[in-house]
Amino acid sequence: MMSELIKKAYEIAKEQYAAIGVDTDAAIAKMKNVNISLHCWQTDDVGGFETPDAELSGGGIQTTGNYPGKATSIAEMRADLEKVLSLLPGTQRLNLHAIYGDFQGEKVDRDQIEPKHFQSWIDWCKAQGIGMDFNASCFSHDKAADGFTLSSKNEENRKFWVEHVKRCRAISAEIGKQLGTPCVHNTWIPDGSKDTPIDRNGLRAILKKSLDEAMEIDYPKECMKDAVESKLFGIGAESMTVGSHDFYLGYAISRNKLICLDNGHFHPTEQVGDKISSCLQFIDEVLLHVTRPIRWDSDHVVTLNEDVQLIASEIIRNDFLDRVKIGLDFFDASINRIGAYVTGTRAAMKAFLIAALEPTSDLVKLEEAGKNFERLAMLEELKTMPFAAVWDYYCLQEGVATGMDYIAEIQQYEKDVLSKRG
Repeated sequence: MMSELIKKAYEIAKEQYAAIGVDTDAAIAKMKNVNISLHCWQTDDVGGFETPDAELSGGGIQTTGNYPGKATSIAEMRADLEKVLSLLPGTQRLNLHAIYGDFQGEKVDRDQIEPKHFQSWIDWCKAQGIGMDFNASCFSHDKAADGFTLSSKNEENRKFWVEHVKRCRAISAEIGKQLGTPCVHNTWIPDGSKDTPIDRNGLRAILKKSLDEAMEIDYPKECMKDAVESKLFGIGAESMTVGSHDFYLGYAISRNKLICLDNGHFHPTEQVGDKISSCLQFIDEVLLHVTRPIRWDSDHVVTLNEDVQLIASEIIRNDFLDRVKIGLDFFDASINRIGAYVTGTRAAMKAFLIAALEPTSDLVKLEEAGKNFERLAMLEELKTMPFAAVWDYYCLQEGVATGMDYIAEIQQYEKDVLSKRG
């Protein structure tokens, strides 16, 4: 009964969109190219599996809340991820941090990790039919206790982190080779100063040197691609962050790397959506970490707000889907983690479908003719077009929960699975 109502609503919406020159079937088809990299750390509060019952913190990583049901093993994390994937339309990806290796109870320090420690994750992705991305974990470690990793003036520590990134890149190349889709390896570091530093230049010179050493080997781009991620400031690095946007944008342009734009890593008045077309004038590709900053980088669950919509619209309007890699980055432990995961991912996907339902060429014509009232009016009317009918139909086509039905599914999963943990 509900499926028939969804189909009827879609046919009405299809006619309404057609009246303004929008093909809803084509918009839905475009969503096949929207592949979101799902950040594994939402399931366990950035704990990882380096040691049993790992509870990592520090280095700018802070999760709030203690809602029951956190994943405490690889098996639990994979079960949670499978549940998330079952509630999302389209084909997504997995985004894994190095601390989530399958170490089989063995203590393996980060400068010793190898592809074998992630083979079971590769096999799992094969079974799911998805690609995988990877991240060096330059935080929550004794050799990062002073707040510095790749920019450290302690040569022993610096070399440790260089070796870690080298190994993560090699692992990424193997992941991409086996899965047949490029693995994006992202490098983010928490390095910075709590109080005003004197030698900013020296720290950034060291970071540049370390990155060059870590990325000395060129892997085939069909196997792996490098991204570098900036940050405005962090916990314990309030006065200066070594890896600023200016630093990494220059590095990405000069070294032909991806720049990772996290919309929580900028001043609250800056919009990442506005940066995409600027960066893509000078570099081949961009990596996104989509989150919802409250006041600043608090990594709240993504919602369908104006900032996220601008990001999606800029990508769709300019046909940038093949040049922008989309990932999420939030971790909320104050509510059901699976609910947060699915709600946030579906919100991001909705933004892309809304963008695909825009009569962009007509809006551009109005803009170029100086008809700014008409442009504004059309943008306002688009907000109340029957997008929800198209979204539900898309989900129905993909065989996943429509409307609010996923809420009950997650509640049942909590009752059957999450409530029995710990």
